[in-house]
Amino acid sequence: MTRRAITLLPETLRNQIAAGEVVERPASVLKELVENSLDAGAARIDVTLEGGGVTRMVVQDDGAGIPPGELALAVTRHATSKLASVADLFNVTSFGFRGEALPSIASVSHLTLTSRVREEPCAARIEVESGRLVDQGPAALAAGTRVEMRRLFASTPARLKFLRTEATEAKRCQEALTRMALARPDVAFSLVSGGRELFRLPAGQTLASRLGKFWPPAVLEGLQEFSRAHGPLSAHGQAGRPSHAQNRADRMLFYVNGRPVQDRLLQRAAREAYKGRILSGEYPQVLLFLDLPPDEVDVNVHPAKLEVRFRDEGAVFSLVRLALAPAAGGDVLADPAASYNAPGPASAAAWTSPHRMPGPSAPSGADHGDKPGLLRAYHDFRNPQPPREAPLPLAPACSSSAGTATPAAVPGPEPQPLSQGGLEYLGQIADTYLVLRQNGEKLVLVDQHAAHERVILENMRRARSNGDSQPLALPLELALHPAEAARIQELWASLRACGFMLEMSGAERLSVRGVPPSLPAGKASEFLRAVLTERTGGLTELWTLLSCKSAIKAGQPLARDEALALLEVWLATPDRDHCPHGRPVAVAFGAGDLERLFKRK
Repeated sequence: MTRRAITLLPETLRNQIAAGEVVERPASVLKELVENSLDAGAARIDVTLEGGGVTRMVVQDDGAGIPPGELALAVTRHATSKLASVADLFNVTSFGFRGEALPSIASVSHLTLTSRVREEPCAARIEVESGRLVDQGPAALAAGTRVEMRRLFASTPARLKFLRTEATEAKRCQEALTRMALARPDVAFSLVSGGRELFRLPAGQTLASRLGKFWPPAVLEGLQEFSRAHGPLSAHGQAGRPSHAQNRADRMLFYVNGRPVQDRLLQRAAREAYKGRILSGEYPQVLLFLDLPPDEVDVNVHPAKLEVRFRDEGAVFSLVRLALAPAAGGDVLADPAASYNAPGPASAAAWTSPHRMPGPSAPSGADHGDKPGLLRAYHDFRNPQPPREAPLPLAPACSSSAGTATPAAVPGPEPQPLSQGGLEYLGQIADTYLVLRQNGEKLVLVDQHAAHERVILENMRRARSNGDSQPLALPLELALHPAEAARIQELWASLRACGFMLEMSGAERLSVRGVPPSLPAGKASEFLRAVLTERTGGLTELWTLLSCKSAIKAGQPLARDEALALLEVWLATPDRDHCPHGRPVAVAFGAGDLERLFKRK
């Protein structure tokens, strides 16, 4: 390769290279222009798009305006009114501050900038095409600033091929403006695309009412306000209940000092607040505003200012997680969860104590041989079932010539009240779901497997890994791959704390001589293989997997008193609304929900 001499690049080329950092697509142009309007103190911002913002984009505001003598500087690189010294870089209180947005946009389009300061007798304009000044002079404008951009990337056609369809680019512009409009409900916004008005928002709205313009009613119903402060840091906004989580992250919106950002730290903190309450592939609805001193955050990390860097990431992470905790832990039942030590039936210990040895055998006719030992331990029924009486004969509604009567229906068991929450147990459906009635107004369905998982996990947490173990008469032998043998060594202490008694018979053979009392011996091999396959790590994750393997399964019939005992202890368990994996344990249907199901309204 022939060496070239080092030379200064032409001004036009330098501007276009700089534009590549700021101007990615029409949405990034819109973001820069609207932020300039907000910095100018605008109370109203109107946006017009044609061709998805590529053919034409107009942003007009009623802000402070630019004096005629400064219009040429406004489209000059590294010229700005928002910085005066190096210290200002670390104390940024405005949206735009790099002094690159207008000249960068002008270098890859045809830009017309018209502005009027209220004290001036008339407006002035300047036109720039592909970085070259083509015209300037007086103009007509009531007040504020009007920026019109035409033919984006006309001078750099290679950039056009990276843009999507007109509809896609228009949608991205709409999303960008929506995010900024949510941060400033005190400002009026409007958007017209392709001659059609997409939205018009009045000034002075509440955050909830403005959010109602963009998110569907079903999502809004699940939102809860939150607010929390710690020293100079504060977080507030709206967050959805875990039951409203979705499989996309498009409704996780974060703002730092009013600036929309895409920050991994904030997203991790939000998901940590919902951990164990939503599935791993789900995302909560969160609209979070983080306010902190300007010198505590660096907003000059990304050319488009989409990413930020916090001075104290730990404090920010903790604040966001704690602020979202109330919304993330909402109870599906009307009454708050009781403490873990709330009184329950004497037989409930069979559900909470995985270390209890099998108790008396089941009454005649009940087959519990395929259930875990903790279920077999519960056969001292609290309220023995009275023998079912034969139905009394009823007079026939109509008689046939043979004189036969219509048979009477056999009455079902009486509803059994529980100790809290105004709940009554009605029965079991599909050997999987426990049916309850709450205060005569709600229908509640409880997933027996998920409920038992939560009970077992909380019991393990209370036991604090005391390592109780149930010896096996015949040890289990597992052949291990070298990688699996190394993995077992990593988890050795945690597995021992769970109750496994392990020995290595050679380099690649594991001998299991004891298992946790909650885990059936036949499930021990399955559990250990799952530990190796799922790359589970940490005691909490092991407990979660162990609770899943130990809990009763879907499709297992429960005696009435077994179901009652499980429900009693579940109602007294913290975080009872979700299983350790984040699935809901219970769903409730009010009268309104049932009316909608039956299309009564």
